[in-house]
Amino acid sequence: MTPNNIVNMSLLKGLECIAVCDHNSAAQQKTMALVAKEKGLHYIYGIEVQTIEEVHVLALFEKEEHCLSFGEWVKEKLPPIPNDVQYFGQQQIMNEKDEEIASEPILLLQSIEAGINETCDRVHAHHGLFILAHVMDRANSIMTQLGFIPQGLPIDGCEIKESMQKELILAMHPYLSEELIWLIDSDAHQLIDIHENEYEIDFEILKKGWRKYV
Repeated sequence: MTPNNIVNMSLLKGLECIAVCDHNSAAQQKTMALVAKEKGLHYIYGIEVQTIEEVHVLALFEKEEHCLSFGEWVKEKLPPIPNDVQYFGQQQIMNEKDEEIASEPILLLQSIEAGINETCDRVHAHHGLFILAHVMDRANSIMTQLGFIPQGLPIDGCEIKESMQKELILAMHPYLSEELIWLIDSDAHQLIDIHENEYEIDFEILKKGWRKYV
């Protein structure tokens, strides 16, 4: 999952836009955006954050500086637990040639010391969109951890696996805003898992969301 491999596989799949959201880190965002844009892909900056409730959320940004600034906040909230390379593997940071230039010493595969409400507030303070990750699937979704989406939590959208999940979520949570952004993406952790170009999103919807927090 090097920057060039991700971008080249995305091109082979016919994608026009990607967002690479590393777990609790923005360290790779500059390079990812550079490689993507050089190959003609539109790039959305992002981070996947694991809150203290062990809920995964996506923070999506229009501008690099907003993402990097939020990434510094996430880094400050990480407990100072060193990464065990023998158990978890290397946490490599690469340049645009897929060469390792650094390694993250703090374990990224853990929860930050901030709850979902505080994290949501900080995403918005950094001009980002707060999206609930893989809402109906896998461990660490809000449904597996809490069992529901709290009323009053000012989310901007939900990441789902297929369109039918939208109806299930809305049926369970009739108080959710009609203006939510619904993202169907691959949530790929391996190159082979990157989707074909099956889905699309109107960028005006994303821009409208970002403008709310400028």
